[in-house]
Amino acid sequence: MDTENLKKRKSGFYSVLNSKSALNILYLPVLVLFIFFLFYPFLKGVQISFTNWDGYSQDYNYIGFINYYRMFTNKDLLTVIYNTFVYGIGSTIFQNVLGLAFALLLKNKTKFNSAARTVIYMPAIISGLIMGYIWYFIFQSDGGALNDIVSFFGGSNVNFLSSTTANVWIITGVNTFQFLGVSMVLYVAGLQNISQDYYDAADIDGATSFSRFRYITLPMLAPSITMSIVLNLIGGLKLYDVIWSLTGGGPGYSSCSLSTMIYQLYFGREDAGLASALGVLMFVIISLISLISLNMLRKKEIVE
Repeated sequence: MDTENLKKRKSGFYSVLNSKSALNILYLPVLVLFIFFLFYPFLKGVQISFTNWDGYSQDYNYIGFINYYRMFTNKDLLTVIYNTFVYGIGSTIFQNVLGLAFALLLKNKTKFNSAARTVIYMPAIISGLIMGYIWYFIFQSDGGALNDIVSFFGGSNVNFLSSTTANVWIITGVNTFQFLGVSMVLYVAGLQNISQDYYDAADIDGATSFSRFRYITLPMLAPSITMSIVLNLIGGLKLYDVIWSLTGGGPGYSSCSLSTMIYQLYFGREDAGLASALGVLMFVIISLISLISLNMLRKKEIVE
């Protein structure tokens, strides 16, 4: 009798575990972590944006929308937002174009291609801060590798990182160099999943290489394109470490992104309220651009 009751209890226990309600319970640890480490800090940041907190003292006062007024009337804000869009959109374009080009060249499974893909992907595993310092020793005006080459051929030193027009694009190039391997890997995976039957049928119809790429490769790569573009956009729009190690956001705010400006306001000027308001603005910009891009690209996948 006891054995039968034990079997019934076990069967009842396993049936509860296999139910949908039990599976939903497994989400609770992740939900708790999300609330504790993401949702609560975000709400706290929104709260601080309405205060005059300096980031250190325990006392602060609520000042309404003054920080948001200060933010939108800041003469450097447009420059910083422009730089942020250059880092986000510029890096996304370069990373995807170059990543797709390398993927097309190295898609076949050979030892050489595997080694080449590894070399191209390796910069992505290096810290962005370290990557910035590596390129700083190349571009710096005094003793930089690039200026040594210029001096060898009789030219005068060029301060690349102090140029208010060149430094933004140098940072974009470094970010592209570091993460184009991620796009390449995504595209290689997508290309290897395309059936050869499509290309064989196109060959029978006499399709050109460009037609095959346009009407077979690109449509079939739509999911990989969506993932790569969205990831690159988010990473570029919140870029911080490469900027900080290359230029520190300077000269002035000429190469600052929203992330580096937030850091300068919080730790440099001890203006946590204004920094939090800028953080809210950055969250809104990245969220809107990411969601709109994702929605548009998903629709493209359905159409294709």
